[in-house]
Amino acid sequence: MTAHAATAHSSYADKLRTARIGLWLFFISDAFVFGGLLVSRFYLLGSTRPELDQFVGLIVTSVLLVSSFFMNRAEVQISQGNRKGFVVSTAITLILGVAFLVGVVGVEWQIAHFGPDDGPAGAVFYMMTGMHAFHVLTGVIFLALVLRNGLRGKYSTEKHWAVEAAANYWHFVDLVWIFFYPALYLIGTVA
Repeated sequence: MTAHAATAHSSYADKLRTARIGLWLFFISDAFVFGGLLVSRFYLLGSTRPELDQFVGLIVTSVLLVSSFFMNRAEVQISQGNRKGFVVSTAITLILGVAFLVGVVGVEWQIAHFGPDDGPAGAVFYMMTGMHAFHVLTGVIFLALVLRNGLRGKYSTEKHWAVEAAANYWHFVDLVWIFFYPALYLIGTVA
């Protein structure tokens, strides 16, 4: 390895380390936002919960969890140099992310028996699901950019930080929903 190549590799490794720290700091700060929403839910609603369609809640949750599997698969595929597997898994993740958004915003919001201005239950439900849906939407946009760059051959087994970042972001959003789903759909009696 030439001195220039060693410097370039070291520079990439330094940037990668800094980028990872930055991403995790973002996750920590965002966790406080979602944690505040979760605390608000229990403070405002106590042992009650909004009347929601249990089937829709289960379906959107299943879709999001399956998407996490495919996002992990995409990251593993690119790290092993399997570009086709990466593209297919990323595309499936993206489609499932859009399906989740359609399920929450397009279906659940439309069939809910209350609106965002209908007391604490409405405010809590729409704020929690809206904030989460916004994060899923940004994740879908991120995935679309990663997929486009992957189709252009911009990632390699050694250099695929954007894929790693997208995967970590997607898993973070899924993790948040694992807490939001029971808090909104399962815990407490219907108000």
